[in-house]
Amino acid sequence: MPIEVYAVLIALVVAFFAAAIKILFEYQRGVIFTLGRFWKVKGPGFIIVVPIVQQMVKVDLRVIVMDVPSQDVISRDNVSVKVNAVVYFRVIDPEKCIIQVEDYLAATSQLAQTTLRSVLGQHELDEMLAERERLNDDIRRILDSQTDAWGIKVANVEIKHVDLDESMVRAIARQAEAERARRAKVIHAEGEMQAAEKLTEAARILSAQPTAIQLRYMETLTTLAGDKSSTIVFPVPMDLIGTLLKPRGERG
Repeated sequence: MPIEVYAVLIALVVAFFAAAIKILFEYQRGVIFTLGRFWKVKGPGFIIVVPIVQQMVKVDLRVIVMDVPSQDVISRDNVSVKVNAVVYFRVIDPEKCIIQVEDYLAATSQLAQTTLRSVLGQHELDEMLAERERLNDDIRRILDSQTDAWGIKVANVEIKHVDLDESMVRAIARQAEAERARRAKVIHAEGEMQAAEKLTEAARILSAQPTAIQLRYMETLTTLAGDKSSTIVFPVPMDLIGTLLKPRGERG
């Protein structure tokens, strides 16, 4: 055979092996199809794929961070808000993610958007703002259960922002101010109640000891007498005078 024919055959063999040899990284897997039928999942490392007869689809097993665009959500108490989130997921079954769904990235994104609207629409605005951890977990569980058939594991969901219009922000500010005023009034009322209880107890004790009342009266007179800026006319109870005029042996 002519040398040119050998050269062509050698070139074909080299091209064949060059097309057949594939290198997959540690985080990659290759889904192999033979004549259109699923054969096996290979990788990582050095693998051979027979050209024309076999085809390979690469799948990345690393965690994918997907940003969920802002969604218009109407809460259970009829408040319109815009909410966006981020979803962390990864492929755990390369065969399912290629065979069971056409585009697992697009499918997961659309499912995350509809689930976000559905779950948050069942809660009031106060719950969206105060109970994000619970809502995150609810969304994650729903996504994880629905993407399991696609070989996808949803690791985490985080609600990033809950955006309100200006009128709602002002209404929330007024509500917070009213709540602070209510708490201040309750605290003041509780203080008045405790003071009244103490005064009632003190009056009960003093009423049982007339001499103690007289001493308290004299102490008050002494305190007022120390103020030299004004003249004070203070009435003296007759029972106090009567007690002071009694003989020493009769005072009790």
